[in-house]
This record gives sequence, C-alpha cells and structure tokens, in this order.
Amino acid sequence: MAKFNGSKVKLSRGLGIALTPKAAKVMEKKSYPPGQHGPTKRVDGKMSDYKRQLLEKQRIRAQYNVSERQMENYYKKAAAKSGNTVDNLIQFLETRLDSVVLRGGLARTIYAARQFVGHGHITVNGKRVNVPSYQVKPNDIVTVRDKSKRIPGFVDALKSANPPDYLSLSKPNLSVTLLDLPTRDMVPVVGEVSQVIEFYSR
Repeated sequence: MAKFNGSKVKLSRGLGIALTPKAAKVMEKKSYPPGQHGPTKRVDGKMSDYKRQLLEKQRIRAQYNVSERQMENYYKKAAAKSGNTVDNLIQFLETRLDSVVLRGGLARTIYAARQFVGHGHITVNGKRVNVPSYQVKPNDIVTVRDKSKRIPGFVDALKSANPPDYLSLSKPNLSVTLLDLPTRDMVPVVGEVSQVIEFYSR
C-alpha cells in the first residue's frame, strides 16, 4: 500500500527526517533512531553503497508517501524521458496533486494532503479530482472547493505557508498554480536523489 499507517514519529526518527510537525518536535529532543539507548547518532558514513542508496530511496518515498511500485514506475518514466534523470524524477513526484497541495501551502503534511485530495476537497482547473497521484501540469490551478475552505486543516496550513518559486499561492482563493516544472535544486525535499537513481539502475 502507498499510504503509511504506522507511527509517523517512529518512521521519521528511523529515516532521520521530520515528516510531520509533531515528529519535528520529538526529534529536537531525540535525534537518534528509535530503539537506540541514548543519543548516539547513526554514522551514515559507515554504510555500504547499497544501504546508503536504500536509505535515500526510503527517505524520498516517505516524504512523498508513495509505494515501492509507484516509486519504481516514476524512476522508469524519468529514465526514459530526455534530460536529467534526477530532475525528471523530482518533477514526476512534485507534480503529483497531493505534492502540490502540500508544497503550495494548503496542507501541513503529505498525509493531510493525500486525505484532502482523496475526500474530494480539491479541484484542478475547476474540476474535482480525488486521485492523489494525478499529475498537475504547468499553469494548472489547484484550488480548495468553496464548501471546504473553512476546514481547520486548510486554515492552519496557510498560517505557515511558504511555497517555493515554482508555485504561486493565492491565500484569498486558497489556490495554488504550478508555474513551471522544478529542477532538483528548487525543491525542499531532504535526500540524495542521485542515490535513488543509482539504486534502481543497479
């Protein structure tokens, strides 16, 4: 299944990245992985190449909350497309509808973004879309439905919204426009995407 239903805090600590605001608070006090006795940090430098690639793949997958099959399919599409494979992979992931909802500032976590989309609260160019993996295209306008605009989750998310340059947020309209396809350096995702490429190209 694509959707992760376990402890987000435990997953965050295991991967060394904060996937939710709650996880970020816990990790400020406990930066070491779960199950470890005391704050002895994992030394990633001692990992084998394979384990490093696997960890980076898991980090990227977790931040987009996609299944292994989805991730592999995105890699295949990225590798088959002309241009930089790292940028191509990031573009496929960043233009998922749930990713745009998150990154644009309409949700605080990828889990909330997926739920908002799945429950029919989001439209693309005025048409309701409830598929989180829907690929948003440049100039598409992603908007919260009028009937859903008072949902606390949207209101709370907007308070700390700070979308990257490839997205334009209209707070009054609760809408986000994809201005252009981003390159890796424009995307605030934690992880070495090149290691993910190496993992799948083995």
